[in-house]
Amino acid sequence: MPGAPQRDAYSGPRDRRADPLETIWVDALPEDAVPAYEAALAAVCRTVAIFLDEETDTWRVEGVRPQGHGAAELASALVLAAALTGVEAPLGAGPVEADGWLARTLEAFPEQPLGRRFLIRPTHLVPRRVFGRIVLTLDAGIAFGSGEHASTQGCLLALEGALRNRRPRRLLDLGTGSGILAMAAAKALRRPVLATDIEPWSVRVAEQNAQLNGIPRLVRAKLADGWRHRAVRDARPYDLVFANILARPLCAMARSLADALAPGGTAILAGLLTRQARMVLAAHRRQGLVLERAIAVGHWTTLVLRRQAA
Repeated sequence: MPGAPQRDAYSGPRDRRADPLETIWVDALPEDAVPAYEAALAAVCRTVAIFLDEETDTWRVEGVRPQGHGAAELASALVLAAALTGVEAPLGAGPVEADGWLARTLEAFPEQPLGRRFLIRPTHLVPRRVFGRIVLTLDAGIAFGSGEHASTQGCLLALEGALRNRRPRRLLDLGTGSGILAMAAAKALRRPVLATDIEPWSVRVAEQNAQLNGIPRLVRAKLADGWRHRAVRDARPYDLVFANILARPLCAMARSLADALAPGGTAILAGLLTRQARMVLAAHRRQGLVLERAIAVGHWTTLVLRRQAA
C-alpha cells in the first residue's frame, strides 16, 4: 500500500510474546474514523499501525494480537467505533508475516531519544547511563504508549516544554495506558502522579512499568472512569493533566477538565488528528482555557492548554 506507515506500539509484560500471533486490520477508512478504529484494535492488540493509501486517500489500521485474544472485547469495540464514526469497516485477519515490520517491532523495539530530556529503552537492551536524559524503560506490548506513536511523542515534547519554567505539584495522567507519561512526569519532578484508565489490563501494565522503573511509590495506577471517579475528584485541583485519549471524548470532558485545573494549571491533550485540533481547541476555549502551544507530529497534534491564573 502506498504511503509510509504511521507507527504505534503498546507496552506490557514481555512474557506474553511467546503466544502465537495474528494480524488483524480494517481498510478504506476516512481520516475522521481512524482514531476510533485505532482505539478498537488497541483494545486487544500488542502493536498497531496506521497506513495511508495515497491513491485513494483512505487509511488502513492494522494490529498484531495473540491469536484469538479478546474476541468478544474486540467485537464490542468495533461496534462502538462504527457507532461513533458512522463507518462500518469489516475486520480482516491473517497470519503475521515473518518479515513484516509489526512482527519485527515485537522483537526489536529500538531505543528512542525524544526531545532533549527523555530516552525510551526496551528491556532487551543493556542498561547504560545517559547524561542529561530521563530514561523510561518499557517494552512494546499490549497497553497503549511506548513512545513510537506520534501522540505519545507529542505529549513528551509538551511535558519537556511545560517543565522549563514550572514545577507542577499535583499531577494526573487520564487514560494512562502503559503509564509512560505518568512515569515521565514522576521521574522529571520526583512527585507522585495519579494514573487512571478504564481498562484493568492497562492499570496492571502501568503498575508493572512503574515497578520496572523503580518508581512504584510515585505512580498510583487506578481503575477509574474519567472524571467521575472519587479518587480523581478528590485530588483536584491539578497543576498538570495529561489526557491522551480521542478527540470526541476530550470535547465531552472539556468542562470537567477546566473545573479540575488549578489557576495557572496546564493540560496536555492528545490522541487527535491534526484536522480535529480546531474542534478540540474550541471546546476547551469555551471553558476559559487558552492555547499555549500546538505540537504537530505526522498527522497528529498535541495541544498544550492553560487555565489563566486568578
